[in-house]
Amino acid sequence: MPETSPRPPQPTEPPPQAPSPRPPELLGLPERPERPARPFGSSPFSFGFTAALGVLTAWLLVQALSATASVLILILISLFLAVGLNPVVRWLGRRGLARAWAITVVFLGVIVFFAVFALALVPAVSEQAGEFVRRLPTYIATLQDNAQIRELDQRFGLLERAQQYLTSGEIGRQLFGGLLGVAAVVVSAVFSGLTVLILTLYFLAALPSITRTGYRLIPRSRRDRARLLGDEILDKVGGYVAGNLLISLIAGVTTFVFLSIAGVPYALALAIIVAVTDLIPMIGAFIGAGVATLVALFVSPAVAIATLVFFVVYQQVENYLIAPRVMKSSVDVPAATTIVAALIGGALLGVVGALLAIPAAAAVQLLLAEVVLPRQERH
Repeated sequence: MPETSPRPPQPTEPPPQAPSPRPPELLGLPERPERPARPFGSSPFSFGFTAALGVLTAWLLVQALSATASVLILILISLFLAVGLNPVVRWLGRRGLARAWAITVVFLGVIVFFAVFALALVPAVSEQAGEFVRRLPTYIATLQDNAQIRELDQRFGLLERAQQYLTSGEIGRQLFGGLLGVAAVVVSAVFSGLTVLILTLYFLAALPSITRTGYRLIPRSRRDRARLLGDEILDKVGGYVAGNLLISLIAGVTTFVFLSIAGVPYALALAIIVAVTDLIPMIGAFIGAGVATLVALFVSPAVAIATLVFFVVYQQVENYLIAPRVMKSSVDVPAATTIVAALIGGALLGVVGALLAIPAAAAVQLLLAEVVLPRQERH
């Protein structure tokens, strides 16, 4: 069978092209420049609607923060205590205790402290208030011996009104809203205390995992540097808080020894008050000294003067001998920074803000020294 030669490929004709549009100038039409389409949302109505949504979202966030302000404060206090107690837990861990057992020992110590505080303070306050009410007529008779006060009392009846006001319980109703108000304040204080204790326990147990999770949120290229800075901040702030707790303990023990020797009643309760108020920056020492001196005044004016002199001398010893030695391993916050931070923290959150402001200032100072200032020197 004869072989057939393959047919040569036939040339394909190009597809017909559409006629190109004639330029506008050839058609006698004016040339119009091409303009991009208006972007979505550029109308005044869309802009106003988006702005209103942003304002509404911001207002809702502010309302949510205001509604949860008390809870956020409790969380901050608990985290503050957890960071402050963590050096003690680590110290016990270096002595051979497992972290769980170290946390248990520290937490039992905190519970014992609060129990002793309540058992020492509540009976003392109730008994002292009853003693004050019983001695009130004697105090008023003493004031009536003064010629100027007696003249004012005869004209306006000030002492009689004051006695009726104090003995009628009107001051308690105005301060706490009556018996129900007092009960509400007590229940709220107990609930807040239990909440802080429970949250402190959880934060103390989960502090390593919390820090690891926080470091994982940072990009890998900067994670090692952030971990070094974060660990140093936690160590310094924890050392600062633990140092303040140790200084307050020394103040309480010293006050208890002096008041016991001087014969001032309720020495244990007053010592605990001095130890707790000593944690408050700037004004805490004056509050504790004022309460103890006032109670000593019921013993005799000489004992009250001796108590005042003791607190003046001890405060100088604490400021220039005890505090520098205890705080030598923590962040050294300048005095001006301490005052400014305490004032700002107190204005924002009261006593809690004043307590949290100093460690926050210490952390900011460490970041400035380790990150900001070296970066500025390189440029």
